[in-house]
Amino acid sequence: MATLLLVADALARVLDGAQPLPAEDASLSEAEGRVLTTDLAALRTQPPADVSAMDGYAVRAADVASVPMALKVIGEVAAGRPFPGQVGPGEAARIFTGGVVPAGADTIVIQENTKRDGERVTVTTPEKSGRHIRRAGLDFAQGTVLLCKGRRLTDRDVMLAAAMNYPAVPVHRRPKIAVLGTGDELVAPGATLGPGQIVYSNGFALMALARREGAEVLDLGVVPDRVGETVAAIRSARQAKTDILLTTGGASVGDHDLVQKALAAEGLALSFWKVALRPGRPMMHGRLGAMHVLGVPGNPVSAYVCSVLFLVPLLRRLAGRADVVPRTESAVLGQALPANDERADYMRATLAEGPNGEAVATPIRVQDSSMMAALAKADCLVIREPHAPTVGAGERCVILRLKPAL
Repeated sequence: MATLLLVADALARVLDGAQPLPAEDASLSEAEGRVLTTDLAALRTQPPADVSAMDGYAVRAADVASVPMALKVIGEVAAGRPFPGQVGPGEAARIFTGGVVPAGADTIVIQENTKRDGERVTVTTPEKSGRHIRRAGLDFAQGTVLLCKGRRLTDRDVMLAAAMNYPAVPVHRRPKIAVLGTGDELVAPGATLGPGQIVYSNGFALMALARREGAEVLDLGVVPDRVGETVAAIRSARQAKTDILLTTGGASVGDHDLVQKALAAEGLALSFWKVALRPGRPMMHGRLGAMHVLGVPGNPVSAYVCSVLFLVPLLRRLAGRADVVPRTESAVLGQALPANDERADYMRATLAEGPNGEAVATPIRVQDSSMMAALAKADCLVIREPHAPTVGAGERCVILRLKPAL
C-alpha cells in the first residue's frame, strides 16, 4: 500500500500557490473581519478643535481662581453649534459635552460646581486652565497611519475607520466557495425517506463553517452518482467563478465514487487523495485552472474535520489573513488513551475545567465518523500524532477548539 500523505504535507499542498485575493472597496457595514490591503491614514484630525469633555461653562481660568465668582452668561455652545463670539473677562458661555471651546475661554467649570441665576452664573469651586478640555488631535491627527496593511478589521477598527472619515476601506475580496453534495442516497431535510436513503446534512455544516470564515457561499445542492450530472455541477461552479469547489462524498475510487472521474474529465490537476488522517483518509485536493478543489469524505464527521483542517486555512489564505492555521493549545487528558497507529487521530472531545483551572479534554467514548450527535457535543479535537504512544489520564495533550472559549 502506498504511503499515506501526512496532514502537514497535505496542508502544504493545499496552500501551495494560494495567494490572497485581489482588493476591493468594502463599505464599513461589510468591512468587519476583512483584511486591509493598504495602510489607512487619518483623513481628518480628531477632535478637530478643542472641545468640552463635560457639561458646564466655558470660562477664563483667571476669573475663577478665587470663588465664589459671579460671571455674565453671554451665550451657549452645543455640539455641532460653535459660539461665534469670544469669552472676555467676567464672562462665561454655557457649554455642553462635545461643544467647541469658544475663543477666550481656557477651562471648563462643570455645572455641578455652579449656581445659575438668570443671565448670571456663580462659580463655587476654583478651576485651573485646561480643565475638562479635549484638545484638538487628542485622539489622532490627520495623516497619521492608524490601521495597517494586513490587519484583520475588528468592530473597533471599523469604528476608527469611520472616525477617520472613510466610508469604505480597501480589503481583500471575500473567497467564493461552491459546495456540492454527491450520492444517490441523499435527500433534502424534511423529505420522506425511501429505502436506503439518508438526509443530506454535511453541506449545511460546511457552508456555515465557510460563512463563519467570511466566505461567500454558493450552494450547488446534491447530485446523484452519475458522471454527467456531476460534470454539469462542476461546470456551474466554474462559470460562477468560484475560488473553491468543495465536494462531499464520492472522492474515493469505488464503483460509485464518481467525483474524481468527473473532475478528471474536466481537467483536474490532482494533488493528492489519501491522507494519514482519522477521520478523513479519502481526502482529495487539486486544481481546475484557477479554482481550488477540495473533496471531503461523505461521512459527516470526516467531512467536518477535513474542512476544519484544510478548508479553513485555504479560506484564510485567500482572504489575506496572517493566522492561516487554526491555533492549537495544551490541555490535560481526562482519560487514558491507547497507542495510535500510522494515521493522525483527531478525536472528538468535551472540555471541562480541572481543579487547577486547566482545561481537561475527555474524548467521547465512541469515535465513529458517522456520529453527528457526538460531533455537536464536542468542544474540541484531541490531536494524536501517528504512532503516538499510550498516554494516561492527567497527561498533557494537544487540542484544537471547535467552540470559542466561554
